[in-house]
Amino acid sequence: MVELRKRKAAPHPAPVNKRRTRTKALNSTSKATGIKNTATMEIIPKVGDIVNLDGFGGDLETNDGTITTLKNLLDDSGSGVVLFTYPKASTPGCTKQACLFRDGYDKLTSTGLSIYGLSVDSPKANSTFKTKQSLPYPLLCDTASTLIGAIGLKKLPRGTTRGVFVIDKTGKVLVSQPGGPDATVEAVRQLVISTPEDDNTVNTQTKMKEF
Repeated sequence: MVELRKRKAAPHPAPVNKRRTRTKALNSTSKATGIKNTATMEIIPKVGDIVNLDGFGGDLETNDGTITTLKNLLDDSGSGVVLFTYPKASTPGCTKQACLFRDGYDKLTSTGLSIYGLSVDSPKANSTFKTKQSLPYPLLCDTASTLIGAIGLKKLPRGTTRGVFVIDKTGKVLVSQPGGPDATVEAVRQLVISTPEDDNTVNTQTKMKEF
């Protein structure tokens, strides 16, 4: 009599390490994204660079609702534009910075520079800020951070680094730096003091005494 033996069942396949597979997939995605971001990253202008102003920074809205661009602001200025960036209107540090530019306004604009505050705040928030602090200069609303990003003062993902950017009418970058309220005003003050007499109608020595 033939003895029938049961065939051994095939061994179960080794369990897939889902966690490892998921991690590998995430890493692949991250690498691909990083390459894409690097490829599309804008070149931030540095001091001494000449900026092509056509389309640079995109459209902006002033606190009173006027649509403008950096190029238009430069065309309207005497010798150039000062942009000081601040994270949020009506907060302590931003109020201090705005008031320092307010208090030094006459001297800081004595060589023909036009001063503007720049933030991602809405026109309503910036209008309230301007009125409450009696600011003598316009506030620019860059809600999409197009200009803030173009001058290198965007803080990811949606923030703004406090700083100052000065550009003359030819598009040459004169100042570009992050800094606190006092440092941003001081950078412009030093620029005004060092401006050659031939570049403006104000005597340099007189300016130094005023400061």
